[in-house]
Amino acid sequence: MSSSSTAPGSGPLTDAGPLSLCAREPYVPADRLVAEMVPPPRFDSVRFATYIPDPNQPSQTEAVEVLEGFAAGLGGPQASGAGLRGFFGFGRAKASKAPAGPRGVYLDGGYGVGKTHLLASLWHAAPAEPSRKAFGTFVELTNLVGALGFQQTVRTLSGHSLLCIDEFELDDPGDTVLVSTLLGKLVEAGVALAATSNTLPGKLGEGRFAAADFLREIQGLSAHFRTLRIDGEDYRHRGLPEAPAPFSDEEVTKTASATEGASLDDFPSLLEHLAKVHPSRYGALTDGVRAVCLTGVRPVPDQSTALRLVVLADRLYDREVPVLASGLPFDRLFSEEMLNGGYRKKYFRAISRLTALARDAKGLTGA
Repeated sequence: MSSSSTAPGSGPLTDAGPLSLCAREPYVPADRLVAEMVPPPRFDSVRFATYIPDPNQPSQTEAVEVLEGFAAGLGGPQASGAGLRGFFGFGRAKASKAPAGPRGVYLDGGYGVGKTHLLASLWHAAPAEPSRKAFGTFVELTNLVGALGFQQTVRTLSGHSLLCIDEFELDDPGDTVLVSTLLGKLVEAGVALAATSNTLPGKLGEGRFAAADFLREIQGLSAHFRTLRIDGEDYRHRGLPEAPAPFSDEEVTKTASATEGASLDDFPSLLEHLAKVHPSRYGALTDGVRAVCLTGVRPVPDQSTALRLVVLADRLYDREVPVLASGLPFDRLFSEEMLNGGYRKKYFRAISRLTALARDAKGLTGA
């Protein structure tokens, strides 16, 4: 397991006051990165039966049915891919090690339509031991390659029956070539793939780099998946009030001091600290934190900082850590230029998730 280097008073609540994320510099060994490739705590108990399709969106019901069949098809021999060939309609199993046709399913849809719920449900339903199926975000997968090296990552994941990749995005040419090669190797080894994204496979990378120059790799990625479109509105906003207004600095500080396991940080200082911690460690950064309290929330100054904040927002959302803040509301974190640029889907996801966590934090104040 990991160990964290923290300043005095950054442990559980003491007379010294609340925790500080800025005082933490966690170390995460590679074996923890592998062991933690499971659905996050928020999705421990989700199943296909707990997904409630919107009756006005038939694609949601269809997605559940298709994924249940996909999970059932994983019950056959892992290396031959026989079950999946039957499921996708490619006939009887052949002697070839690698299956013909798509070896995975790709869930495309907007924010909050339940794609991660469905992906985690697939992981839980897959008939394999937890050690033989992996679940992680796209960022966590690329971080794993960075920690283990490419060849060791291939060897480690090749023994799995299923790899689930949440929030699949391509942000640069290096990722495109890396992931295309990695998934190709895993498919050859008989690993089934499942992914979620807000971008169709053939459109990955658009707006971020010269995607046309890497068309072969992008088409290669797309060939691994059958795409399922999931329509609908963000469930986090269905019938819910608007995001709560920010609190005052005094209210945030008082709540942090009164809440066991809460952290308290100045928002600009936290953004600076995130630049010193590798994104693969952001989950460990929040170990043991039961609430995040931030003062002085203001617009994020640049795109690099914004992308780091997106990763932190994902880790906090995964762990169901409420966020109480003063300053500007979270829907004003990113500039119009950012929200209209190539990473806009990441930023809208972060706004959606931080808004949900802000609602969760409202109860901490007794409001």
